[in-house]
Amino acid sequence: MPDFAWPWMLLALPLPWLIARWWPSASRDVQAALRVPYAQTLAGWRNPAGPAQTRRLRRWWPLLGWALLCVAAARPQQLGPLVQPPRSGRDLMLAVDLSGSMRTQDMELGGQMVDRLTAIKAVLGDFLTRRIGDRVGLVVFGTHAYAVTPLTWDRQSVRDQLLDSEAGLAGDNTAIGDAIVLATKRLIAPGADGRTPSDRVLILLTDGVSNAGAVEPIKAAQLAAAEHVRIYTIGFGGGGMVDSFLGMALPGQDDGVDEDTLRKIAAMTGGQYYRARDTQSLAGIYAQLDRIEPSLQAQGAQRPRIELYPWFLGGAWLLAVLMVALAGGERRRSA
Repeated sequence: MPDFAWPWMLLALPLPWLIARWWPSASRDVQAALRVPYAQTLAGWRNPAGPAQTRRLRRWWPLLGWALLCVAAARPQQLGPLVQPPRSGRDLMLAVDLSGSMRTQDMELGGQMVDRLTAIKAVLGDFLTRRIGDRVGLVVFGTHAYAVTPLTWDRQSVRDQLLDSEAGLAGDNTAIGDAIVLATKRLIAPGADGRTPSDRVLILLTDGVSNAGAVEPIKAAQLAAAEHVRIYTIGFGGGGMVDSFLGMALPGQDDGVDEDTLRKIAAMTGGQYYRARDTQSLAGIYAQLDRIEPSLQAQGAQRPRIELYPWFLGGAWLLAVLMVALAGGERRRSA
């Protein structure tokens, strides 16, 4: 049902009746002070000709026109269909290392030893769940870098692609520079809606040293900084290779993380570097990133108000035109 923006304007509805009831009527024998050529037309509406039923109906037309004007002045409105306003979250790219060293089983998850990539999938899945309102994309890299998922609000599709990833899928080496360049290219590209992103964040996770790719990591960081992309780097890994001897897990030699390079990349772009040696510390890092780069919540759907007064105003105008046309026709017939 429609409602009214200015309902007090409906108080003017009884105004014609009040004027007719309380305004002192002029004496019929008083000489007219003003003569107008359309006086007979006005008189015709007070005493219309024709059948009795038509005469009674036409006497109500001026009152109907006045009622339409009063309703239009009260501004009737109706709620329209639900409209989802544009989202305003961040554009966030995840760059995940899939080199051969991610097969290393030195992480504990649920009381069991798992490989590094399995631990990353579990922690990143929870992180994606909290990024409501953000566009998220996924880049994986090994010897080469690949954009697996473009920037999208469908976080479930990003999670599914991450779960389907396997260590060594992109090669056994580590091309950090290529991953940064590819992620930056995705972040600065306008979206399908023509939206140019302004808040761009890249979270890069690796467990090794850059030893492949066409672009050096520092050069790639310079390109990202020029495009105002903040990079948060995470060095991930525990004690290195884990061997098995008679069913017992034995820590091997640490294959190392290039912490100096990762620190430089983060500092050059306005981000931060983190070191995670186990699943708990990795989860804590992503929780900290949630606080540093809080998700901008999407606004709820809204119902716009549709103005209905033009219909009532147009009805009053058409009624006035009809009254004048009929009165003019009767005057010509009587002339």
